[in-house]
Amino acid sequence: MLKQREPFIFSTGVIAYPILFVLVLWIVFWFEIRFGFDFNHFGIQPRTVKGLRGILFSPFIHSDIKHLFHNTIPLFILTTALFFFYRTISWKVLVVGLLLTGFFTWMIGRPANHIGASGVIYLLASFLFFKGILSKYYRLIALSLIVVFLYGGMLWFIVPVDPKISWEGHLSGLVVGLLLAFVFKQNIVIKPKYEWEKEDYDPQSDLFMSHFDSKGNFIEKIEENLDDLNPTYNYVFKENKED
Repeated sequence: MLKQREPFIFSTGVIAYPILFVLVLWIVFWFEIRFGFDFNHFGIQPRTVKGLRGILFSPFIHSDIKHLFHNTIPLFILTTALFFFYRTISWKVLVVGLLLTGFFTWMIGRPANHIGASGVIYLLASFLFFKGILSKYYRLIALSLIVVFLYGGMLWFIVPVDPKISWEGHLSGLVVGLLLAFVFKQNIVIKPKYEWEKEDYDPQSDLFMSHFDSKGNFIEKIEENLDDLNPTYNYVFKENKED
């Protein structure tokens, strides 16, 4: 009988890929500071041909260290959760989601320069929440609740509350995460099937069910071993031989 494969397995990639992703952001920022470069013009500039390159590059560019630091921790936590709980589709969600989030931002954004990884953060938070709810699997639902507890306050920033914040990127990430939760319909985990859920289940042969009568009353069964109640003693006589 083949054993069901464990759906959640910790591997090196669960930690290595998020660390690598975050490290790239810091290396890009360090490179700008160290050598005096300014990559801000590689951001998303909505509805311009030149701005299309920002779809790919904008998540790796940040305006200052405060902006970068605020994105680092949630990005690491959410990507780690993605690679652990959804390892079979993790790269598809990350790559496709990043491109679609950038494209939607390019479509609906204000005439400005949109940079930063916050759109990807909204993408991941949205996907983890909605996919967990749709899966109806208790571990993934628990993950959804944790995401809401940690990052539920981010909903305030999908509307124009601050002109310095790209709410369009946040909204795009939220929408794309929801869409991907519906697009990837394959079962992430196979729910365990208990004996009573199987088609060939016979209540009469179930040891637990045998303790109940037809009315559901509990019947205590005590199996006694008569040999234990009436033990048999064997005596061995040895003759003492003395010279």
